[in-house]
Amino acid sequence: MNAKMLWQYARLVVEVGVNLQKGQPVMINCPVDCAPFARMLTTAAYDVGAKDVIINWRDDYCAREHWLKADDSVFDSVDPWVVLQRNTLAKEGVGCISVSASDPENLRGVDPSRLRRANTAAGRDLKEFSRMMMSNALPWCVVSVPIPAWAKKVFPGLSAEEAVDKLWDEIFKAVRITEDGDAVAEWRAHCANIEGKAKALTEYDFAELHYKNSLGTDLRVKMPENHLWLAGGDICKTNGVKFVANMPTEEVFSAPLRTGVDGTLAASKPLVLNGNVVEGIRFTFKDGRIDEIHADTNEETLRTQVGLDEGSHYLGEIALVPYDSPISNSGILFFNTLFDENASCHFAFGEAYPACIKGGDDLSVEELKAAGINAESNTHVDFMVGTRDLEITGTTRDGRVIKVFENGNFAI
Repeated sequence: MNAKMLWQYARLVVEVGVNLQKGQPVMINCPVDCAPFARMLTTAAYDVGAKDVIINWRDDYCAREHWLKADDSVFDSVDPWVVLQRNTLAKEGVGCISVSASDPENLRGVDPSRLRRANTAAGRDLKEFSRMMMSNALPWCVVSVPIPAWAKKVFPGLSAEEAVDKLWDEIFKAVRITEDGDAVAEWRAHCANIEGKAKALTEYDFAELHYKNSLGTDLRVKMPENHLWLAGGDICKTNGVKFVANMPTEEVFSAPLRTGVDGTLAASKPLVLNGNVVEGIRFTFKDGRIDEIHADTNEETLRTQVGLDEGSHYLGEIALVPYDSPISNSGILFFNTLFDENASCHFAFGEAYPACIKGGDDLSVEELKAAGINAESNTHVDFMVGTRDLEITGTTRDGRVIKVFENGNFAI
């Protein structure tokens, strides 16, 4: 692997992703298989003046053993020292880096009720920390590094070593890193481009968007008043520093009106959910609520997540990604939502990002609910719906009808 490109990646994550400031602690959540990259992140963080670097390791094998064999009681609460660590670091303004890399089917066969109970417990016990992240009180960044089990799922015809090398090549392309390039400059230009698209969509002030394609999607999505479209970077409200939450990112996103979604929505790509691959997802909505659920595989896993709480029955995010975008044009199914959602228009069921409403980061949950978005849930699950023939028509509040997407790409 090209060491120069790896160091460029690590610096990009630290200096642009979380945009770590001198004297600020950083927490890195990382698989043990990715330890070499975590060490690079650690050095890059200290080089810009990090107060300290805290690493939380995880491991697919140990995780599977835990979910299959741990005492049943452990799935109903989060260990108090984990809660204390997260909340203490959050009050210090910690920057959070998550390295997303795991076997997409690592939890196949695990009792779905264990996953549901653990998710419910995490949502309850880590609510303070989660709320700070969702409302941009902390800078955070999700990135990815290949591991053999994941790479072989993406490239099954290659050896493990070849698959890892191939996946590295694709990740570097997706995050705009080249051997002789300037990734920081590339990212600034890229963010400016998609942020311009977000500004234009906000200015249209859509009242409703109508989605249609040949997979069977026929969905009407009302938008709340004072909604914003966002893209690229976010502003940390505690220190005013800009950060990029996802690397890669190609999406322009907002939050729909909680009770304003009606019709049928068919997924265009498989979804990796709780260590299982869910294929053939199809939802119907009535007055915003998911009314019917279908999946060709692992439907129970999907139903368990949708049934997590009342808020998980509603959409929290609407995101636009052109079909002819870099990751989509690669033709690769990554089996990792960080990449697959940036190759396709997508939605998310569960909690909305407060910043999608004007002034939302400073509003209470009750005020966000009054503004019309899905402000409270213990989950946020993205699933992909974009296709080559997707058409989206928008109706503005002053009655104009605007073609937003045509043949899978922006028409505006």
